[in-house]
Amino acid sequence: MDYYFLVITIIDIFVLGIMCVFIRHNEALTLRQRRCFIGSFILIIAISVFELVSTIVDNTSTSFIWINIITNYLGFGLTPAVSICLSLTLREKGISRTIIAAQLAYMVLLGLSIPSELIFYVDENNRYMRGEFFGIYIFIYFISVIYLLVSTVRAVSIYQSKSKNFIYLIAVFLLLCTMIQIIFPHVHVSWACVSLLAILYATYCNIFWQQLDSLTGLLNQSSFLNRTLSLDHETVLIIFDIDDFKWINDTYGHTVGDECLKEVAACIKKAYSDDGLCYRYGGDEFCVLLDTDADKEACDRALINELEARRKKYSILPYISFGSAVFSAGDDIKRVKDLADSNMYQMKKQHKTRTINNPEGENR
Repeated sequence: MDYYFLVITIIDIFVLGIMCVFIRHNEALTLRQRRCFIGSFILIIAISVFELVSTIVDNTSTSFIWINIITNYLGFGLTPAVSICLSLTLREKGISRTIIAAQLAYMVLLGLSIPSELIFYVDENNRYMRGEFFGIYIFIYFISVIYLLVSTVRAVSIYQSKSKNFIYLIAVFLLLCTMIQIIFPHVHVSWACVSLLAILYATYCNIFWQQLDSLTGLLNQSSFLNRTLSLDHETVLIIFDIDDFKWINDTYGHTVGDECLKEVAACIKKAYSDDGLCYRYGGDEFCVLLDTDADKEACDRALINELEARRKKYSILPYISFGSAVFSAGDDIKRVKDLADSNMYQMKKQHKTRTINNPEGENR
């Protein structure tokens, strides 16, 4: 018996168990995100146990042949499901029927291949052996990893996270570690590596989510303040404030108010994200750190046009006042923000002047 592999598996299970507890009590995650992570960890634990059992019974009494076959089947069969389960943590919607059908089809194919010894088999002496078409398993495994990679990049690309390229490092790490066991079958490191992948992925997602405002999907206030502290070049700070937002909340309720915030955030992001970073500073206040070489006037017009376009479908969408100030490295963010606020309030006063005699008019 390989006692080293036994110890590694026990440590692996223990660490994943701790991660389940951490995730279970992490109230910064949604219930769905917690379930996906915990489900992934439990799945890895199960597959690790299957591999351990298959290793223990392999090349022993022939009375354990069926245990050897079943544990190898479950281990190989459930492997792609780990990447699928991890990918769900960043998806707004559930898993597609196509992916479920593909996973089930793979498990059926794997089961049907056992008698013909295509992918793997256990001989009459209870020895596990790779089949002639073992590459099918490797192909499916890599496809599942690529699916996780593509799903993550697609989800993260919606936001302005600076850490989105880190997922490639995690994928490279997994693929390199996997190649070790493919080349050296008796070096049992694959599931220790997958466990590390899951932990790294959970850490990556938590870092990613901590940068975002949960309601609007823009970067949050903490990200803004940290960014200004580390800024090493000149930029333009633009402050946005929704006109009469309290009136919208009081008249239509906070649910409608939240929808307004989402719509406004989407407009700001569409207008400025190509040339700067967009933040929700708090409440109904947003801000952008815009590159100095960007065409600010064009971005401003894009924002106004986008708001007008959305207002045709969402009639109560409010107007926005905004002002800007140049922010250089080492400047006091409070002073620069106050200057931008002052310019923004000039626009707000102009809006008030136009609407003071028409409190429920179109300029709301």
